[in-house]
Amino acid sequence: MTNIIELKNITKSYHLKKNIKVLNNVSFKFKKGKIYSLVGPSGSGKTTLLNLISLIDKPTSGKIKILGHDINFKNRSENDKLRAEKIGIIYQEKNLLSDFTAIENVYLARLSVDDKKSKALNDSMKIIKKVGLSNRMNHYPSELSGGESQRIAISRALINSPDIILADEPTGSLDNKNSKEIIKLLFKLSNKERIIVFATHNRYFANMADCNIQLIDGKIKKINGKIK
Repeated sequence: MTNIIELKNITKSYHLKKNIKVLNNVSFKFKKGKIYSLVGPSGSGKTTLLNLISLIDKPTSGKIKILGHDINFKNRSENDKLRAEKIGIIYQEKNLLSDFTAIENVYLARLSVDDKKSKALNDSMKIIKKVGLSNRMNHYPSELSGGESQRIAISRALINSPDIILADEPTGSLDNKNSKEIIKLLFKLSNKERIIVFATHNRYFANMADCNIQLIDGKIKKINGKIK
């Protein structure tokens, strides 16, 4: 299976005071082993697209296929299981649980898949060590710097060895030095069986990806990349 994610004629609208169409007939295939960047102005649909791929939200119309399976958005329990086991999500604001330590934030993500507590703890320690924070794993989020918090968020996204890593502006709240370190770490997570999709406003980071997808007014306007 070459394509890990397939989008077909995806439309997403929100009904507020008026009907707002955020994504308009988007079709695209994400191939395994590749890194994709999403760029576009605020409101272009980047976050909405990531939310659909992560199964947090559902499209107004169109179809999504992940790992060869057609997604049925009425089956929430199956989609929750797929997200927990196969999709790692990294947010701009980290979203760490403030009452839990760094290692507990990572450990709890594993327990959403199984109840093997000792393995969850050991795996969490190994991942946190890989991102260079062995000496910070028992600290609370309020005691971590922005860059350290994002590394813990990445560790949490990795704990279940996902086939898909999604990152929504992972460097948006960081300074330049930490931003470069996080992007470098993100790219190190690539392997031949996994895809990474990240949204960014930084053109330099975007152009580092195998494929750069430009979203404008809810449509894919341009694709630059080395993928064939």
